[in-house]
Amino acid sequence: MQQDQDNFRDRIGTMDDEGKRAWIYPKKPSGRFYNYRKWVSYFLLAFLLLSPFIKINGNQFLMFNVLERRFNIFGFPFWPQDFYLFVISMIILVVFIALFTVAFGRIFCGWICPQTIFMEMVFRRIEYAIEGDRNKQRKLDRMAWNKEKITKRSIKWLIFALISFIISNVFLAYLIGSDRLIENITSNPSENLGTFIPLIIFTAVFYFVFAWFREQVCIIACPYGRMQSVLLDEKSVVVAYDHVRGEAENGRKKFRKGEDREALGHGDCIDCLQCVNVCPTGIDIRNGTQLECVNCTACIDECDHIMESINLPKGLIRYASEENITKGKKFQFTTRMKAYTAVLTILTGILIGLLFIRSDIEARILRLPGNLYETMEDGALRNVYTYKLVNKTTRQIDSLNFRLISHKGEVKLVKNDYESVPEQGMSEGSLFIKVNPQELDGNKTKLRIGIYNRDELIETTSANFMGPRSFN
Repeated sequence: MQQDQDNFRDRIGTMDDEGKRAWIYPKKPSGRFYNYRKWVSYFLLAFLLLSPFIKINGNQFLMFNVLERRFNIFGFPFWPQDFYLFVISMIILVVFIALFTVAFGRIFCGWICPQTIFMEMVFRRIEYAIEGDRNKQRKLDRMAWNKEKITKRSIKWLIFALISFIISNVFLAYLIGSDRLIENITSNPSENLGTFIPLIIFTAVFYFVFAWFREQVCIIACPYGRMQSVLLDEKSVVVAYDHVRGEAENGRKKFRKGEDREALGHGDCIDCLQCVNVCPTGIDIRNGTQLECVNCTACIDECDHIMESINLPKGLIRYASEENITKGKKFQFTTRMKAYTAVLTILTGILIGLLFIRSDIEARILRLPGNLYETMEDGALRNVYTYKLVNKTTRQIDSLNFRLISHKGEVKLVKNDYESVPEQGMSEGSLFIKVNPQELDGNKTKLRIGIYNRDELIETTSANFMGPRSFN
């Protein structure tokens, strides 16, 4: 659908004059950038599909178990106690995306976003293989429900449903863990309704998105398109139409062989509309940067092909900033980009530092509520505590013991001398701490307690010790 230059910003590219959905039939793209995007997509698809099933030191490579607040990022486990690290990691990701948006526009959407990769590199390519290119798809859509249409649509929808089911399984593997997913899907579905029902729901959602909602996700649902309007400026490199060269003094004009366009004052754009036909969101890139543009580069490849066929220089549509087009300025690392880079560097440094001081054991010791101190036969005072140990590693720890660091005294477990904590598990229990009155600073003294694996100090924590008010 060709948009009028005077009112193209009044409505989105997938809406007709009556406000209804205008179905997009993009022409099958081809060219240099499309080939590059295919290789990037192949790599990212392999990464997305395999990451939940790859393990490093027994940890899933990527996992986002929101319900249990357990996350694995590149094989590094984050427990609920490490949530601050996960938050910092997500902030770093947001700043990183913001930096690239300021510098290179919506390049994330066109090259890396899973929605674009699955839509353009999986589902649309299947559609092209079954129904044909743009014109054949439009013809099939207008066709009555005869044998050909029923057969093609049934095959396409069945394949779409199968791929959506596969994506749903992978998606659940990210959420609940691949081991648990495999265990559940290999058993009777009635025994694992908590997994089976979400699997069906996610399959339906993915099928709806890729079979019908499609580019509307990028235009309507995704907030990133709105965010780019805040981040972009005239120095940002985006997929842009060179209006200076394309329009010249007298605007664009249809191509006529042997005609001297320069002498007539017409630009290099021959108004062939191929950039519009190939666009997966139905916009006319010649109207400038728009919310719907995902920087997929399909219009670049198509325009280069047209320019090459009429012996005009390529690059009428290219990666360029507004300053580059109007003033010929090259890309510059602006003050705003430097500020984002500085914030990104500081946050990354903080995260690395916190990761280095992060321990494998998380310990918490709390005095048992409602219990006062106890005076022993030798005059020492004793308090009872509860403890909770979290083992963040993939190995069981069998020889943990507790010792006082800040004061002289004794720590004794209620059951055993040594505590064992299962791999990636938790252990709870009770312990006594005995301290001589002379060691206390008052009725409430803060003690530092060390958690040792045999004789190796692996974590420290603190707890308050209750004593009589008469001791100072």
